[in-house]
Amino acid sequence: MTSNSIETDPIEDFSECHAGIVSHLKELDRLPALLEPAMQARKIAAEAVRFFRSAVFEHHTEEERELFPAVLANANPGEERDKVKVIVDRLVREHRHLESVWSKLEPELQAVATGGHAEVDVGALELLVTNYQAHAKYEEDSFLPLSKAILAREGEHLAALGQRIHMRHTPLQQTPF
Repeated sequence: MTSNSIETDPIEDFSECHAGIVSHLKELDRLPALLEPAMQARKIAAEAVRFFRSAVFEHHTEEERELFPAVLANANPGEERDKVKVIVDRLVREHRHLESVWSKLEPELQAVATGGHAEVDVGALELLVTNYQAHAKYEEDSFLPLSKAILAREGEHLAALGQRIHMRHTPLQQTPF
């Protein structure tokens, strides 16, 4: 051997190789803990997409087709009906706003739900959650008690509304031929 050649210890080389392998295995060992939140994110996103399409939009439609017109029609003319009209107009505007925010988020959440890479607009998501919570609170605190008082004046109005809603949510029984 010449003095310019570098002598290596093959056993040391194997040992260094093992150190690299062990280091990578430690990283790999972290993977299960990271996969669980990713699986939860997919599940939450999929459920949100399903729920908004099947329940939230239907809820808005039902309020706008059944509840709002019934309350407006049965409110006393003048101040009470004017108050109901202002509230209904606000609630409908909020429905459209919330649906608009959702329509921007839905494709992003759909991508998350299917395991694809997606940049979710966190600001829009926070806006949707915050605004929907405020919408629901306003409706619960202001409109629904007023609606109940107006429709309860004549019990058949409330009963008819309940019947229409019930019929829409009750599947038809198939009769055998």
